[in-house]
Amino acid sequence: MKFGPADGRRRRIDRSRRASFAIDFAAVLHLACNTSPEWLPRARAHLDEVLLDHAHCEKKAAGAAVKLLFSYPHYRFLQEPLAELAREELEHFGQVLAHLDARGIRYENIRPGPYGMALHKLTRREEPNRLVDILLISALIEARSCERFRLLADGVEDPELEAFYRSLLACEARHHGIYVELAAKLVDSDALDHRLAELAESEAVIVSQPCDWVRLHAG
Repeated sequence: MKFGPADGRRRRIDRSRRASFAIDFAAVLHLACNTSPEWLPRARAHLDEVLLDHAHCEKKAAGAAVKLLFSYPHYRFLQEPLAELAREELEHFGQVLAHLDARGIRYENIRPGPYGMALHKLTRREEPNRLVDILLISALIEARSCERFRLLADGVEDPELEAFYRSLLACEARHHGIYVELAAKLVDSDALDHRLAELAESEAVIVSQPCDWVRLHAG
């Protein structure tokens, strides 16, 4: 198939629009930086590892939501939103397992990236600040997942994986919003915005650190 000059211009415009949208996307998700352009080529080259890590991330996200339910039963407003969020994370876990099976990838333990542990070290100890931080860190993890799912949706050559990652975007963005809204019930808006901005700046530093292996939130 041959393309004329007009087709080339349309493709350039489309790439420009995608780049512009990526910047807006990060802002909406309260991210302080976009993913490095080096991550996607490495992720494509190690896609099986990224998928396996993704499965573990979905399982851990479900577990984290359930743990909050048990740790804070006295906060009634947490219960239904986190229960529903945990159900959706487990549903995503099952979907990733299906993609692993379809590609002949064995589900097994994998060395986790440093991202999550480094973020949770930022949690303050006293309540309710501890819970606020856990919720906001969870929001930023969902935001980064959403941003990288979009990169994968735009960048992988497998049509099924492209459709799968695109199908997750709205849900991940909604999970980000749920965690922020829950944190907003514990502190005033100025304190929330200040702490979210602080954690977002730290998240940007952490996610930009070099890593020897490729993970959904590292490498």
